[in-house]
Amino acid sequence: MKIETLNATFQPAKIGNPCGLQITYLKDNSTRNIFVFHSDAKEMVDWFNAIRAARFHYLQVAFPGASDEEVRRTRGCRGARDASVESAMAFLQSPSLSKGHRTSVYEHPSISDRFLFILLQLVPKLTRNFMKEGFMEKTGPKHTEGFKKRWFTMDDRRLMYFKDPLDAYALGEVFIGSKENSYTVLPGLPPSTQGYHWNHGITIVTPDRKFLFACETEAEQRDWIAAFQRVINRPMRPQEYAGVAKRIKTFFFLSGSTF
Repeated sequence: MKIETLNATFQPAKIGNPCGLQITYLKDNSTRNIFVFHSDAKEMVDWFNAIRAARFHYLQVAFPGASDEEVRRTRGCRGARDASVESAMAFLQSPSLSKGHRTSVYEHPSISDRFLFILLQLVPKLTRNFMKEGFMEKTGPKHTEGFKKRWFTMDDRRLMYFKDPLDAYALGEVFIGSKENSYTVLPGLPPSTQGYHWNHGITIVTPDRKFLFACETEAEQRDWIAAFQRVINRPMRPQEYAGVAKRIKTFFFLSGSTF
């Protein structure tokens, strides 16, 4: 289990426990899910914070100190001073940065420019919530296969589908690129499409093929389209191109099944 790909997110409804935590990481270039819970909420919060702290230390090594110019671009031209991992983590857990006051981070008197750079550049990379989850129907690459109801998870640019929400591995994964790379999401299905039970279709156009999905309600269709559009509208980062090169063989064929 490499810290580089480790993530944790609380999933009480999905797991069926108020203290449920979903841990994910890449194993053999596919996503592995682990679902854990505990009767003591503090125990799970401690584990969650431990994962975030480990990720913070990893990111500081993977992305070493920023230059003074990068720091100044983060917030004006104040004198840059060093900030430690310990002070950043302590600040993140302090009452002064409660949910209702996060918008005032830029103006907080105790934050140096370099400290702010760490907060804004590294902290969002510690852990992440999934962009969207839920059931949709899907068909195969020929578009003549029957539609099947599957559980979908949108984790940044990785769209995964499962037979059951608590499966350890996805049946299939697909990478969602950017509009600059000819990725598009469209409402509806091609006119010739047959075999679906839900009437609110979505078509994802990629350089290689079209992916067809159907949602149960119009509201779900809108939410999924919005999630896809956020990713497609965002330019790809260099590390995402590198990730595609490494994982391209596993995105469409996992566990002997096709997406």
